[in-house]
Amino acid sequence: MIAQIHNSLFLYMKPHNFLLFLLFAGLTLPLSGYSQTTSADKQLNNATLQEVIDFALTNKPGVKQSLIDEEIGERDIKSALSGWLPQINANGTYNNNLKQQVNTLTTNGQTSFLTLGTRHTSSVILQADQQFLNAGLIQASKAAKFYRQQYKQNTENNKITTVVDVSKAYYDILTSREQLNIINENIARLEKQLKDASAQYDVGLVDKTDYQRAQISLNNSRADKKRTDELLKYKYAYLKELIGYSPEAPFTLNLAGTNMEAGILLDTTQQTAYTNRVEYRLLQTQKQLQHLNTSYNKWTYLPTISGFANYSFNYLNNNFSNLYDNSYPGSVIGLKLSMPIFLGTKRTQEIRKSELQERRIDLDLVNTRNQINTQYEQSMATYKANLNDWKTSKSNVDISRQVYNTIKLQYDEGIKTYLDLMTSETDLRTAQLNYLNSLYSLLSAKLDVQQALGTITVNQ
Repeated sequence: MIAQIHNSLFLYMKPHNFLLFLLFAGLTLPLSGYSQTTSADKQLNNATLQEVIDFALTNKPGVKQSLIDEEIGERDIKSALSGWLPQINANGTYNNNLKQQVNTLTTNGQTSFLTLGTRHTSSVILQADQQFLNAGLIQASKAAKFYRQQYKQNTENNKITTVVDVSKAYYDILTSREQLNIINENIARLEKQLKDASAQYDVGLVDKTDYQRAQISLNNSRADKKRTDELLKYKYAYLKELIGYSPEAPFTLNLAGTNMEAGILLDTTQQTAYTNRVEYRLLQTQKQLQHLNTSYNKWTYLPTISGFANYSFNYLNNNFSNLYDNSYPGSVIGLKLSMPIFLGTKRTQEIRKSELQERRIDLDLVNTRNQINTQYEQSMATYKANLNDWKTSKSNVDISRQVYNTIKLQYDEGIKTYLDLMTSETDLRTAQLNYLNSLYSLLSAKLDVQQALGTITVNQ
C-alpha cells in the first residue's frame, strides 16, 4: 500500500514539485533521527550535583524498572477490569455421524425403524456474554486505585534512595578531591623542606637525619596521593553505576563551585511524621488492599449474574458435498445466575485468614513506626555528634596552621629542630584531613536525618 502511494506521488508530481519534495524529505529525515535520541546518550561534562541526580532519576536501571513496573501494573489493572466488557466468542463444529441413532415407530401393530438426524452436521455459533454481578470484578474495580498508588509509591521509594545514594557518592568524590589538594600542598611544602635540608646538609649546617626525615615524609605523601588517586577512579566508577551512566563515556563533575559547608545546618527540633515516610504509606496501601481482599471473600456469598446472547448457523445433510447448501439459523438470549450454596468451609476459612493478615499488617505498621523513630533518633544523634566533630576539627585546622607557621619561622631562625617542624606539619595535615572527613560525615548524617524525617523528595 505504501509503495502504491509513493508511485502515485511520483507519477502525478511535477518536476519542480518533485525536487521540492526531495529537499523537504532530506531536511526532515535528519530531524526525525535526531528526535529519537534518548536521554541515556546525554554526556555529563562539568555536571553539578542536581544535574547528576536528574540524570540518575531518568537513566538509572532500577528507576527505569520501577517505571516499567508501573506500566505493567496498569496493564494488569486494565486486564482485570476488561471482564466488565462484553466477551464475544465464535465457535465452529463439524460432526460426521458414522453410526446414526435409530429409533422404532409402531403404527397399527407394525414396527418401522427411523434413522435420526443426518450423516453430516456443522454449526457456527457467535455468542456474547455480559457480566452484571461478579465478586472478582467488583474487587478489581475497587482495588485499581490502590494498586496504582502502590506502584507509584514503589517508584517514589526507589527515587528517594537514589537521591540519597547519589548525593553521598558525589560528596565522597568532592571530599577526595579536596584531600588531593591538601596532599599536593603538603608535597609542595615537603619538597621545599627537602631542598632546604639538602642545601643545609651540603654546607654542613645540619646532619644527614634532617634530609632523610624530609625524604621519608615526602615519599609517604606521594604514596598517599597515589592511593587517593586510585580510590578516586573507583568512586567515579561507582557514581556512574549509581546513575546508570555508560562506563566508557566521558564524565566530569563541577566540583569547583560546590561549597560543602553551605548546606550542613539542619533544624534539630523537627519531629517525625510517619506519614511522610513512603515505606509507612506503602504499608497503609497494603492494608487497604488486604481489607478489600477480606471484603471480596465476603462477596463470594453473592450470586454471579450474567447475560448471554448467541446466533448460530446450523448445517445438516447426508452428503458432505451438499452440507453447506442450506443453513438453519437459530438464536438464543438469556440470563445466567450462579449461586454457590456450600463449598465446605472454604469461604469462611478464607475470610478468617484475610482478617488475620490484616491484623499482621497492623503489627507491621506498629513495628515500622518504632523503626522510623529509632532511625530518626540514631541519625539525629549521629548528626549532632558529627556537627560537634566538624566544629572541633575546623578549629584544630586554624590552630595547627598557626602552630606550623610559628615553628616554621623558628626553624628558619635556628630556634626549633627539624623534628619539631615535621611534627607540626604532620599535625596540620592530619587536622586538615580530619576536617574533610568530618565534613563528609556531617553531610551524610544530614541526608540520613532528612530521609528519616521523610523530607527528601525526588525534586530536592
